[in-house]
Amino acid sequence: MSPFSTLPVRRVQAGDAKLDGERGGDWHRAVPAVRQVLERGWDLGAATVLVGDNGAGKSTLVEGIATAFGMAPEGGSTGSMHRTRPTESGFAHDITLVRGAGAPRRGFFLRAETMHGFYTYLDEHPGPDPQFHEMSHGESFLELIGSRMMYPGLYVLDEPESALSFTGCLALLQHLHDLVQHDSQVILSTHSPLLASLPGATILEVGDWGLRESTWEDLDLVTSWRAFLDAPERYLRHVLG
Repeated sequence: MSPFSTLPVRRVQAGDAKLDGERGGDWHRAVPAVRQVLERGWDLGAATVLVGDNGAGKSTLVEGIATAFGMAPEGGSTGSMHRTRPTESGFAHDITLVRGAGAPRRGFFLRAETMHGFYTYLDEHPGPDPQFHEMSHGESFLELIGSRMMYPGLYVLDEPESALSFTGCLALLQHLHDLVQHDSQVILSTHSPLLASLPGATILEVGDWGLRESTWEDLDLVTSWRAFLDAPERYLRHVLG
């Protein structure tokens, strides 16, 4: 990749990140996808989608990149101090982010599983934000995305579909596409075939093999959902019988 790229993160590779704060454990090194990144490095484009089963390492990867970029591991903007209970691995401390020349340093990390605590953090540090706790789960996600993901920067999202309806996912997909079209970089971990269809994104399947590039049509995620929607009774017979 050209050293003149203006992407916030051109490449992830092993190195001393020189991060302040507590370093987590070393269990991440046993995860094939994480080990692959540490051994070979990982070149990133403007949009990257990670899919795979629970426990494959998707969240570890996006959490590490977000933290190394300067965002709180539990979500927030660059420079956020939000943290409740440290549970992250030491992956962020084991990597260096190769940034594009003159690339924006703005960023936001949306981590679905910790958003409730992040809203409480915002309540305790009042600003111009609305009262997210007073909104529905999905409404608060879309409001947060619309207000925090506006300008060129790095936007990392971990399973945002957990709060969103079908139409909410469509709205998010449109917003992410607009961001990429206007000089932002998106890294998305998802179980949603809808969000995985982000136009122009590099799609990586995460599993025991590490990271492997795939097309949307060939994803296990897509073929499994198609098979279920075509004949749900075949699956329900095994699950419920």
